Amino acid sequence: MHFVNAKGILTGSGGRYGMNIYRGCSHGCIYCDSRSRCYQFTHPFEDIEVKQNAPELLEMALKSKRRKCVIGTGSMSDPYMHCEEQLRLTRKCLQIILQYGFGAAIQTKSDRILRDIDLLDEINRSAKCVVQMTLTTYDDALCRILEPNVCNTKRRIEVLEEMQKRGIPTIVWMTPVLPFINDTEENITSILNECIRVGVKGIIDFGMGLTLREGDREYYYAALDKHFPGMKQRYIRRYGNAYELQSPKAGELTEIFQRICRENGILSDPEDCFHYIQELPDHYKQMSIFDML
Repeated sequence: MHFVNAKGILTGSGGRYGMNIYRGCSHGCIYCDSRSRCYQFTHPFEDIEVKQNAPELLEMALKSKRRKCVIGTGSMSDPYMHCEEQLRLTRKCLQIILQYGFGAAIQTKSDRILRDIDLLDEINRSAKCVVQMTLTTYDDALCRILEPNVCNTKRRIEVLEEMQKRGIPTIVWMTPVLPFINDTEENITSILNECIRVGVKGIIDFGMGLTLREGDREYYYAALDKHFPGMKQRYIRRYGNAYELQSPKAGELTEIFQRICRENGILSDPEDCFHYIQELPDHYKQMSIFDML
């Protein structure tokens, strides 16, 4: 872990803004796209870069914005990694978001988010808060291989349940689906059934597969050699160096996924989910416009 003073914290435009307080990750997920060389990491991925001035930068940015919006975090690096236990930068940023009347959308795999459920509740009451949780693998033993340094799927479902009790809306990222590993009907339906039970608003899937780029591919293939002997060769024979690796079962799994979501009133189109995440309630938008007059 090392500390830097960043020049800015918010990225985006047109009312869609995100921030990454950390760079790198300690979760160790074998498929992580953020390891890809295109993101130009100049330090080892597990050597977490901490933007120690993130709260100050965020406050400066939000002070200057008259139009309220939802501030996202977690797209590149999980805001609830191990270092957040001591540093509490995510919590400080949430306090600033609450103070200035903005909404929040948080993407994580960690149950550490429960520590801040009081703040999430307040943000959701005053504006809007959406918690996004990644669920890829229902089987705990497999989850420990794919996502070794973070809580398992069962625990993440408990987190979603706690959010439901508070009325905090949730979105599930059911991605990636790894060909020949977790691309089974049993796995997909088990996750979907739990999503129904805990009342998630939407589920994001990008075609029942995964993407591999330079940097990410090498790490993933090394993990396959370690945990699934012979699987790397199977991938190379079928996919070569392709960027998009769709499961051979993608068609039937997608049909199951869309049918179950449709029957239970769950958003299943990624764009619909993203629109829901970013959209502020009408009464809040009206209030914000009135306050600016």
